[in-house]
Amino acid sequence: MSSDSSRRIQVPEELKEVLLQFSIAYLVEQPPDVIDYAADYFNKLQANRPAPANQDQSQDDQQSINSQDGEEPPVMQNSRRKSVFAEAYDPEADDDDEGATAIFPKTDEQRSRLVESVKNVLLFRSLEKEQMNQVLDAMFERKVQPGDYIIRQGDDGDNFYVIESGIYKVYINDKHINTYNHTGLFGELALLYNMPRAATVQAETNGLLWAMDRQTFRRILLKSAFKKRKMYEELLNNVPMLKALQNYERMNLADALITKSCEAGERIIKQGDAADGMYFIEEGTVSVRMDQDDAEVEISQLGKGQYFGELALVTHRPRAASVYATGGHVRLAFLDTEAFERIMGFLTDVLKRNIVIYEQMFTEMARRNTNL
Repeated sequence: MSSDSSRRIQVPEELKEVLLQFSIAYLVEQPPDVIDYAADYFNKLQANRPAPANQDQSQDDQQSINSQDGEEPPVMQNSRRKSVFAEAYDPEADDDDEGATAIFPKTDEQRSRLVESVKNVLLFRSLEKEQMNQVLDAMFERKVQPGDYIIRQGDDGDNFYVIESGIYKVYINDKHINTYNHTGLFGELALLYNMPRAATVQAETNGLLWAMDRQTFRRILLKSAFKKRKMYEELLNNVPMLKALQNYERMNLADALITKSCEAGERIIKQGDAADGMYFIEEGTVSVRMDQDDAEVEISQLGKGQYFGELALVTHRPRAASVYATGGHVRLAFLDTEAFERIMGFLTDVLKRNIVIYEQMFTEMARRNTNL
């Protein structure tokens, strides 16, 4: 293998196409389990593969039948125009100081409406406050009328859109596959995958959209996701409990983490509350305390690379202790219950060993208090 090929792996066009089609189908249908959906999707795709050459008519008939079956994954035209911006985006090579992020001035009322429109957008969930402000600054307003085409299948991706108001229909190969009613987002696939538009979106009513251009989308969102994953991978690599995870599982875990910040004295979890997730400490220290005779007694301090909150998830009991931020600013990586069970469920036995350690600490604390 040459040095050039070892540095860059060429992804076959066929693979790009298959993965793009799967991503479209998944985002449109939003099934509860991605693995089950993927297995069903690709089984159907294989079962409905067109016959070899010289069977054009039967192939057309089969495609016509397939197009009437709502459960079949959408298939795009093979003759569509390829994107003219085929360059790949490498967030690692992107210089933070290169170029400037566009800023579109907004009134307080416009900014308030935009915040409301984007508050449930998953793409923005992992952004920190400064990055979120960059997103809000960079988005611009676009008003549409009935019949307006927002994006067209096969065109180059220019903008990403968040819906504030209006009804929009989505078409693939002129077939209506979805409708957005005053909420949602679209246009991100072409920017994420650097491919032509996978679908057409047309306004059915008057509406208002918030848009972000391709360059800003990449610089803020993709680079942020890349930096977040690299940072969390380094953090997780130093957690002994996670050594049993495969690389792809560790990457999935890194992608599922959400950054949270606390100031000294702030309570992170409260003894007796129901568990909603666990925490990894990125920087700073925390104090673990238990209620004892109408007062809180510190039982341990934790620092960078350590974690807490997992026991309540394993035992399915209320929080056994309270945890407070200490020593200035504290940054945490939060893993919610659903992601914990999906990614780390098989580590339950490892986590249960910690119960014994904590019980020993509680016993020792009780013994000391008795001797006072």
